[in-house]
Amino acid sequence: MDSPPARTTVAAPAATPAGRRRITARSAAARGLWWLCSAGFVLFFAVPIVWLVLAPTKSDAQIISGHPFALGSMADLARTWHKLYGYQDGAVLTWIGNSTVYSFGALALTLVTSVPAGYALALTQFAGRKLLLTITLIVMIMPASVLVLPIYLEVDAVHLTGTIWSVVMPLSFFPFGVYLTYIYFSSTIPADVLAAARLDGCGEWQVFTRVALPLARPVIALVGFFSFVGSWNNFFLPFVMLPSSSQYPAQVGLSNLLASSQIVYPAAASGMGRPELALAALVTILPVLLVFLFSQRSLVSGMLAGASKE
Repeated sequence: MDSPPARTTVAAPAATPAGRRRITARSAAARGLWWLCSAGFVLFFAVPIVWLVLAPTKSDAQIISGHPFALGSMADLARTWHKLYGYQDGAVLTWIGNSTVYSFGALALTLVTSVPAGYALALTQFAGRKLLLTITLIVMIMPASVLVLPIYLEVDAVHLTGTIWSVVMPLSFFPFGVYLTYIYFSSTIPADVLAAARLDGCGEWQVFTRVALPLARPVIALVGFFSFVGSWNNFFLPFVMLPSSSQYPAQVGLSNLLASSQIVYPAAASGMGRPELALAALVTILPVLLVFLFSQRSLVSGMLAGASKE
């Protein structure tokens, strides 16, 4: 019996020095372009933040005529703070306190409603489930300003306009939180785990509270953070609902401060200039920054939850 013919292998042609140089030049150019684009994006976003941090340490004249990134003095910073704090007898702190109450109140109601709703849509079967999920997705992509007028008419019909509930209750309606919990429960928690709990005698409420809810801590933190940030930065709804400056949250208060500043009206009696406005913006950003710093580990785990499924 004849032996099969031996296989011959053809070696790939070795790259010439000129070819290697062309490949090296292309990769170096690609890396250079990537670094250039990254540096451009960093400068685009970092420069305004650096200017905002340095502005309260300078006087208004130094901001206009001096170097934009020059550091001022602590004396100017103290003067800016005292001037800002003196506006309407400490209205800035009142606005921040109002934002805290509105945001945490809406956060509590959001978690109470969004997490059970997402669980029910993902892991239970009931009549109208798909229709309810479709409506949730449609409302989620609608601009929030579109809903302000019908919400105002509803709140006014029950005589809650101008109260804390006129802001907290609409802000607690958070369809994006429902969608996040729906995605988490449907892609992360195995149905067999819940079925085993039911076989052990747990009712649906016990399955949710004792099995599903402890496993959903990452997505709860994620929904809570997005709800807090969205409520804190909301402007249009409190602006429509609240008539008094003492009830304003921080974002509406900043708009009121800007409208009465010397930048908009040079003859304004308040005397609020650029340093005071920059410091007010920093003070209102600080709570959101602190919440992010203390919850970033939970946020990362919540964002990665459901990314892979065994």
